[in-house]
Amino acid sequence: MEQLIEFVGNHQGLFFAFSIVLGLLFWSLVSEQISGIKSLPPSDAVLLMNHENALIIDVREENEYVEGHILDAMHIPLSTLTGKINRLEKYRTRPIIASCTSGGRSGRACRTLKKDGFENVYNLKGGVVAWKNSNLPLTKGKH
Repeated sequence: MEQLIEFVGNHQGLFFAFSIVLGLLFWSLVSEQISGIKSLPPSDAVLLMNHENALIIDVREENEYVEGHILDAMHIPLSTLTGKINRLEKYRTRPIIASCTSGGRSGRACRTLKKDGFENVYNLKGGVVAWKNSNLPLTKGKH
């Protein structure tokens, strides 16, 4: 124990950095349970699309979307989601899977949808990058 105290005293910056990394790791592990938003790997997203008619919403910007998106994904950029949430009303009872490039923006979209009362909301874990890495198809152009 004395060695630990001495180490922390001699390496405060290193200990501080370690504490931040540890805190971020802990947050990433518990944030899904706290928020109530589930992350789905691409394989589970495909199952949900095929068996429960899940709707994919792509929250990336226009230039990202036209470069390649999931077939039949509804394009609503995150910056406009709050103002266009009424477009999703008819899908309120269906599962909704939000996607972006890597999963960050779609996580924020999921929180927005949850706040608006959508219950069956999922985040595509790893986003379109994970989708591509799973050798799943993307389509190009506007939809």
